[in-house]
Amino acid sequence: MKKIAISIGDLNGIGPQIAITQHDIIKKICHPIYCVHKTILDNACDILKIPLPKYMELSPPNSTIPEIHPGMIEAQSGRYSYESFLLACQLTEEKKTHSVCTLPIHKKAWKLAGINEIGHTEVLAKRYKKNTMMMLGCQEMFVALFTDHIPLKETNKYIKPQAIKQFLISLHQCIKMEKALVLGFNPHCGDNGLIGNEDELIAKGINLANKLIKKEVFIGPIPTDTAFSPMNRKKYKFFIAMYHDAGLAPLKALYFEESINVTLNIPIFRTSVDHGVAYDIAYRIQPNTKSYFNAITLAAHKWRLDE
Repeated sequence: MKKIAISIGDLNGIGPQIAITQHDIIKKICHPIYCVHKTILDNACDILKIPLPKYMELSPPNSTIPEIHPGMIEAQSGRYSYESFLLACQLTEEKKTHSVCTLPIHKKAWKLAGINEIGHTEVLAKRYKKNTMMMLGCQEMFVALFTDHIPLKETNKYIKPQAIKQFLISLHQCIKMEKALVLGFNPHCGDNGLIGNEDELIAKGINLANKLIKKEVFIGPIPTDTAFSPMNRKKYKFFIAMYHDAGLAPLKALYFEESINVTLNIPIFRTSVDHGVAYDIAYRIQPNTKSYFNAITLAAHKWRLDE
């Protein structure tokens, strides 16, 4: 079985709880290596009033061991989740593990810890000096994001034909999809320039990409309000959104529990749960673990993105 490095996420959230309660399930599909100290897992088990599962292989990060304070945003838990993630990347770079699966971090906790990057994706971009691509979804549907964690008012600055072309080419190099639907930017795709010209620039980028691929892989742009219609979801598995919420709002409405996060265009394979730290239920209620199971399953290559 493939070895998967699992970063533990924010200690005050649901990450440790998911790792502990799901260990006996995921060990049947991979060999998990948890980037965490046993002291922390023992502390989590004491709070949860459950025994620590047997045979959990641990690779602790070189970090101070903080106490768990459920539901609290703290610099200590932010720093630990960051160090756990860096170790998971290192293990995979060194071929000691096959891939990385990340449990959720809290961005404010990272900021309190003095970490400059907003989240996992930004760390990966800096670490590997690559234009990372964020794609989220499940076996039924995936959404790739042309822009991700930037203010909405700044997104139109990025809409340029060459940038669109390069993004689509890189996406196709990562995933050999047959067809993908590209969402527009403005309402009604700009109504022929009446509501902005960004969609004309997107169309140029699509044409440039298809010419280089020598095949009409990317279709669009199509108005965002109709892109995810039942008919389109029957025809397409892959969608490309120009900005975060245009693509992720419908995805999470349809597949909130199952969807996962995949980082593309980097030298390691990284999957993640597609949910947050859930401070409101941490160590009190058992969280839904479908996203974690799907992220581990993909990280172990039990199914392929381009199926």
